[in-house]
Amino acid sequence: MSECLFCQIASGEMPADVIYEDESILVMKDIYPKSETHLLMIPKDHFKDLPDIAASDPELLSYMMDKITLVAEQEGMHNGFRTIINTGAGGGQVIFHVHIHLLAGKSLPGF
Repeated sequence: MSECLFCQIASGEMPADVIYEDESILVMKDIYPKSETHLLMIPKDHFKDLPDIAASDPELLSYMMDKITLVAEQEGMHNGFRTIINTGAGGGQVIFHVHIHLLAGKSLPGF
């Protein structure tokens, strides 16, 4: 998926402000933050969206959810955080490589 922005970041072809990386995932700062802290967690392998990763590699999805807690702790999100997975164009997904938004800070709007 050489045309996929997140695949290019995961492969090192495109730069990113990476704060955590292992063999399966990468966590970076969002370049258009919506809160004081706004991170994106991506799998290094390409999955189009949440249903795709859930059907193809549920263990990786579970691993990502486990790592959110580690990253939140590492980044000092002791007062709480929000996770968002936009799925499909109607759900607000803009880049069609599954990713988890991790947001924290005083500026989080309520629902």
